[in-house]
Amino acid sequence: MDDTPLLIVDGANVVGSRPNGWWRDRVGAAARLRDSLAPVATVGLPARLPAPVEVILVVEGAARDVPGTDGVRVVSAPGSGDDSVVDLVANAPRRRRLVVTADRELRERVTALGAEVYGPRWLRES
Repeated sequence: MDDTPLLIVDGANVVGSRPNGWWRDRVGAAARLRDSLAPVATVGLPARLPAPVEVILVVEGAARDVPGTDGVRVVSAPGSGDDSVVDLVANAPRRRRLVVTADRELRERVTALGAEVYGPRWLRES
């Protein structure tokens, strides 16, 4: 069993949770989210998730070309981002899996597989 927690971020949902003009530059918004997640891999989320953490950002649509960086693996969903998140959770059954999304249906799908789910605010408040 891998003891490193797996943090999976539903990129489209998290980016879309703040009305800050993200729709004018979806690629840029996804890249900014990716960059904000990079420290989590080595620092964790103080008092919530100790480091080290494997961080995966799932992107879809116009943001599919956003590359990964040190600390954040980017998964470009070939179709539904939700399906890719579910696949990632299902493929790591023996790890602690945390999913960040506000999507109710996705929350139900991943909790049925044993993942913990947190809303976008959880990331911002950490």
